[in-house]
Amino acid sequence: MNYKFKKKPVVIEAFQMTEERRWDNSEWPEWLNKAWNQEPGENAVWPDPDIEVQKDEAEPFNLVCGTLEGVHIISPGDYIIQGIQGEIYPCKPDIFEQTYEPVEG
Repeated sequence: MNYKFKKKPVVIEAFQMTEERRWDNSEWPEWLNKAWNQEPGENAVWPDPDIEVQKDEAEPFNLVCGTLEGVHIISPGDYIIQGIQGEIYPCKPDIFEQTYEPVEG
């Protein structure tokens, strides 16, 4: 019996949420804007007033993302990923860089 497996190569979409992009959604991909305009819950992104992840800003960076596993905080610099079935979830930059590489085209 085989106990070792490797991931199949899949292409995902991702967007790095910076402090500037938190307040200016002009660069947000369509799928992220859709998630922003949904009611809080699975595959949605929304501001949570009870969470303040802040870096010397006048306004708190208080975004969260609803996933199958629950609600996750989005911190400055985190990537928001849209998976192969349209699911969205945040990913820390170091994990993202170890897991993904850019695709040409």
